[in-house]
Amino acid sequence: MSDDDNSPISARAAKQLFADLKDAPALVLAVSGGPDSVALMWLAARWRSGLARGPELTVVTVDHGLRKEAAREAREVKRLSAELGLPHRTLRWRGAKPETGLPAAAREARYRLLMQAAHAAGATHVLTAHTRDDQAETLLMRLLRGSGIAGLSAMARLTTRDGIVLARPLLDVPKSQLVATLRRAGIGFADDPTNRDTAFTRPRLRALLPQLATEGGDTRSLARLASRLARANAALELLTDGAERFLRLRDRGDAPQAGAKSFEAAAFAALPEEVRLRLLSRTINACGHEGPAELGKVETLMATLDRAILARPAASNGRPALKQTLAGALISLAGGRIRITPAPQRRRRR
Repeated sequence: MSDDDNSPISARAAKQLFADLKDAPALVLAVSGGPDSVALMWLAARWRSGLARGPELTVVTVDHGLRKEAAREAREVKRLSAELGLPHRTLRWRGAKPETGLPAAAREARYRLLMQAAHAAGATHVLTAHTRDDQAETLLMRLLRGSGIAGLSAMARLTTRDGIVLARPLLDVPKSQLVATLRRAGIGFADDPTNRDTAFTRPRLRALLPQLATEGGDTRSLARLASRLARANAALELLTDGAERFLRLRDRGDAPQAGAKSFEAAAFAALPEEVRLRLLSRTINACGHEGPAELGKVETLMATLDRAILARPAASNGRPALKQTLAGALISLAGGRIRITPAPQRRRRR
C-alpha cells in the first residue's frame, strides 16, 4: 500500500488486495455500513468488474438488534450494493442478549451468521474489513490481558471456521486510506457511535492511540510487531509439531485408550519450556471436552508437572505422582509417563 496513509487506494492497489481470491467460486462480503466495510464492498466490486471471469460476490449485513439505527444502515448497504450490481442479504441476531460480555457474544453471533450465509451462497471465503488500526487495537487488548505469543500475533490474514476461509484483505491498510477512498468516490457511510463508547475496552484503547503514536507506537509499528510475533509463533508451532513426532518415536509401546495420549515424561521434560507448554496445551485441548484450556492454567499445570517429574518418585508405590483435571482432560504422571485422557463428565447439579 501507499506510504501516504491519507491517499485513496488506486485500482492497481485494489487488484493486489484481492489477487489471491480470483479463482474462488464465490465470496461473501461482510458489510455493516461503516467506512471500512463499505470500502471493502466498493473495492471488491471494482476489482470484480475488471475480471473476465471471477467469483460471485454476495454482500451480507448482520443486524445485531442492539441499535435502532442498524435496520436503516442495513437498508442503505442494500441500496449501495444494488447500485454496484451485487446481491445483498440482511441477517438478524435473534433471541435474548447477554448482560455481560456483549461485544464477544455479538462477534460470535456475527461470525456464525456469516458462515451460514457463505454455505448458502456456495462461497469458499468470507471477507471482513479489519484494518491495520484494528490489528493495532487487538494487539494492545491482548497485551493488557497477558496473552502469550499466539495471542499477541493478533489477527491472521486467513483463518478457517466451519469449513469457510475467513479472509482479511485490508489488514495492512489504514482506516484513513479507506475513508479517503470513499470520499473521492463520493460514497457515504454510517457512523456507529458504539465505536466511541468508552464503556467498552476497544474504544478506550482507540482513544489512547494518538498518545502512543507520539512515542513511536503508531498503528504501523504495532501492526508490524504483531506480524513479527506471528512469524515467531509459526516457527514455534513447527517446533512443537517436531517435538510431538519426537515423543511418538520414543514411545516404548504404551497404548493409551481411545481418545487419549501418552508420552515419556523424561523426554517431555527435556524439551524447551515454550514447546512443552504448547504441546501440553494442544494435547489437553485434543483430549478434553471443556476447552480451550486457559494459558495461565496450563502454565500452572506444567510447573506442577515439571516438579513432579524432577522429584522422580519411586515407581514401586503404584500411585500416580500427579493426577488432576483441566478443561475436561485428566492429566496424570505415573511410571515415568504422562497420560492425558478425557475426564469423566461432570455431574450436573439438580
